[in-house]
Amino acid sequence: MNEFVIAATRSMQDYASRVTGHLTKFPSFAGADTINGVEFLNTDRFADGEMEVSVKNSVRGKNVILFACCSRNEAGLSVEEAKIELYHAVDALKRCQAGDIIVFEPFISCSRSDRTTRRNSVGLWVHFKILSSLGTRHIITYQLHSNKSESMLDPTVCTIDDIPALTLLERYLCDAYIHDMETLEKVVRPNWAFCSVDAGGEKLARGFANAFGAPLVVAHKQRDYSKCNTIESINILSAEPVEGKVLWIVDDMVDSAGSVESLIRALGPLKPAEVNIIAVHALFSPPAAKRLTALSEEGLLNRIMVTDTVCPGALPDKIPGLEVVPSSELSARIIRTIMTNGPMGKILRTFDAEIYLKSPNLFNQ
Repeated sequence: MNEFVIAATRSMQDYASRVTGHLTKFPSFAGADTINGVEFLNTDRFADGEMEVSVKNSVRGKNVILFACCSRNEAGLSVEEAKIELYHAVDALKRCQAGDIIVFEPFISCSRSDRTTRRNSVGLWVHFKILSSLGTRHIITYQLHSNKSESMLDPTVCTIDDIPALTLLERYLCDAYIHDMETLEKVVRPNWAFCSVDAGGEKLARGFANAFGAPLVVAHKQRDYSKCNTIESINILSAEPVEGKVLWIVDDMVDSAGSVESLIRALGPLKPAEVNIIAVHALFSPPAAKRLTALSEEGLLNRIMVTDTVCPGALPDKIPGLEVVPSSELSARIIRTIMTNGPMGKILRTFDAEIYLKSPNLFNQ
């Protein structure tokens, strides 16, 4: 096992502590001296607003797994402050002669800034460039906004693992709502359908449809790219009638909820039995909570299923039907795999509900 320590910026100390707790449950990691907790870094702010991060303990030659979140976070830091603290932390660790620095960002907040459509900066490229140039050798994240984002990194300098966290939600669906093969065959497959938010999200929704053997519905969304978070129209494409179906809208994230609100209102006249949302990253930027609550109160939205990759402690209160699926145990499994030089194939395995319901332990290895 490689010698390592776990650290976190102020943005993810509680989350990193939960990951450490799960790590100590693995037999090979129980009581390991290499897991030294998360109170490893100290952040100072000067009177003029400048920042400095220092390392409290020796990390010479040790691999460091650094947890950070630059979106909504438990410390209440702004996006800008959280990013600067992350960059300072990597620099401080490098100057302390740490071994490999592994940045674990469950959600990369600038992941949607991944293309040039006009005279604009590309935020994800800037973020990757800064991290790699400061000395980061490995980035781990959940569900990047697009597959092409990984190509922004030179693998000879910094590698990346983009973990498909939708598997967490697929497993949760089985555990919480399906339970057995009879329900899968007699209830889910004839009565459920999985719907994309737009044409670009068809791959995510198709993954769910294939995993559960249920129909696919595709929403074709027209955006006005001259403005942020703006939708012009939505067309619904489905090989089967939507009426009477339990629909699950699948997306990688919910930000201001403008897209899902427009889609749910477009689906209303088609008379589905109920509409639900499944998303990995729960950004819930204003006015998301207001929009989702209104949809629920109008009877248009039943439940919202998300993970805790974006700080669960800061989720808006009183959103009806909100279910949060924890990701810290999976994060611990990823770290165990990397630190023991194990294969990632089991973690990256494509989910199949039928196989899972027959052999759930297969997905817990």
